[in-house]
Amino acid sequence: MASNLPTLTSSSQKESCETTPYDSSSLTEETANNNANGGKKCALPSQDANAFRESKSQTPGDNDLEIGQLPALRATVSRATTISKKRAYTFMILIVLTQAVQMFAYGAGIIGAFTVGHAVGASDLQSTWIAAAYPLTQGSFVLISGRLGTVFGHKKILTLGASIWIFWTLATAYGTNIVGISIMRALAGIGGGLLVPNAVALLTITFPPGRQRNLALALFASMGPVGGAGGCVFNGFFLQWTDWTWLFFFLAMLGAVVYGAAIIAVPDDERLDPEGKIDWVGSYLGVAGLVLFNFVWNQAPIVDWQDPYEYILLIVAIGHFAVFLIWESRWAVSPIIPFEIWKVPSFGALIVVCFFVFMSLGIYIWYVTVFLANLRNWDPVLLGCSFLPMAVSGTGAAFFAAWVVRKLPAEMVVCIGALGAVVMNILIATMPVHQTFWAMVFPAMILAGCTGDMVFAAGQIIASSIVTRKHQGTAGSLIGTLFTYGLSTGLGFAGTVEIYINKDGTDLLGGYRGAAYLGIGFAGAAIILTLLFVRMKKNTVEGWQGEDAEIAEPGQ
Repeated sequence: MASNLPTLTSSSQKESCETTPYDSSSLTEETANNNANGGKKCALPSQDANAFRESKSQTPGDNDLEIGQLPALRATVSRATTISKKRAYTFMILIVLTQAVQMFAYGAGIIGAFTVGHAVGASDLQSTWIAAAYPLTQGSFVLISGRLGTVFGHKKILTLGASIWIFWTLATAYGTNIVGISIMRALAGIGGGLLVPNAVALLTITFPPGRQRNLALALFASMGPVGGAGGCVFNGFFLQWTDWTWLFFFLAMLGAVVYGAAIIAVPDDERLDPEGKIDWVGSYLGVAGLVLFNFVWNQAPIVDWQDPYEYILLIVAIGHFAVFLIWESRWAVSPIIPFEIWKVPSFGALIVVCFFVFMSLGIYIWYVTVFLANLRNWDPVLLGCSFLPMAVSGTGAAFFAAWVVRKLPAEMVVCIGALGAVVMNILIATMPVHQTFWAMVFPAMILAGCTGDMVFAAGQIIASSIVTRKHQGTAGSLIGTLFTYGLSTGLGFAGTVEIYINKDGTDLLGGYRGAAYLGIGFAGAAIILTLLFVRMKKNTVEGWQGEDAEIAEPGQ
């Protein structure tokens, strides 16, 4: 079979390749001849990986690939394929935009919580569920969606998540009470949970470790504050001048356009673990534990820990976590979180640190919003515009993180982000009721954008670089879970602090400041844990390593 491989001349190697990275169709002899005769379609027709190794001199190596041409996405690859630079960056941009759109929904909950809640007769405390419900399920279901993508195909799960997100976002517009709206927001969050890790996995598998991957992940991370803050701005205009239902109509239409374009642009991918199985028991235990734990803490400020079901559900949630750990480590055949990941030095500590920082960020985002809305009486438009500095600084911070992670150890990058979380919460905890926006809110917003994106981008880059190609979806799932689940869970913890300080609602300022001090504590703990337990080398890897290199380029 090696004799059938066409010899690639230096001129033909420089042709722009247009073959999609996931095309699994067999090449005919006619296709092979066309390629050998200088056609622009460039692919190797061999179906036998051993034949590739025997014909090493006839197949292009790393140095033969033009910039922007990326190795195929396959677990057991039978041939090397590439995609053009134009298609690679189109694919990257559209996948990145999916993160912006799903974060628009998060911004809608932050800015629209009180407006929507009051429109359906809910109190301020009950209205917090409009903000908390979406990141609750989004963060919880992220835990298993990476594994689902590995087994069934990342594009298929991405498509499923997009469909769920669009349907339930549209359905939210028809809600008539706080319970129904919160439930539909939570169901839309499931779609977001399926989207994020599979989008990250498609990026990290397509782009090998190195500068291009760092750029892709930096762009993806920048869409967190851009989508969240941008959502706050646009959502503020919708809520100010239209009925709140139009906000969710707009989000559903935006999702249909962006997700539809992304699904069309992403080539069909090969399943990385086609013979693998889903650990449904572990999936239930993990997701149920996360949902129950978060529900307890976000419901606690509303019922003031007076109802017995709060304590019962908290015990049940902790029990789920305990059984989950035992099941995954002892009995699970295909654990949703392979335990070899935790054997990577400092990885477990990095996970805890990221979670603390994201909880601190979630506390800041919610309490700066309610501070400005309830104490300074800002309308939705002003509230939304106040988040613009966060979008700008977050974008810059994501690219800075992608660059600096190659220059500094990971713990230093995370420490910089955590330090920003400390300072931004200090500003909110100490600012007076009557003061210009530029004095303390503006610098706090700048730091908030830097904090979220520095830690998220660094976490994604480091996590994706230290695990194998097969575990890219799992690594993306973990960091994604920490991000949105931390935003929601921190809100629940802070709400409990607030109700015990605000004297039955008579001291709003004291309650808000108490919550901000909790955010300071979380970020400070993250810095201490990072300095003591996180030790990782600078991320200077270029290209796939070890077995992944053989999978990516079987001709080597």
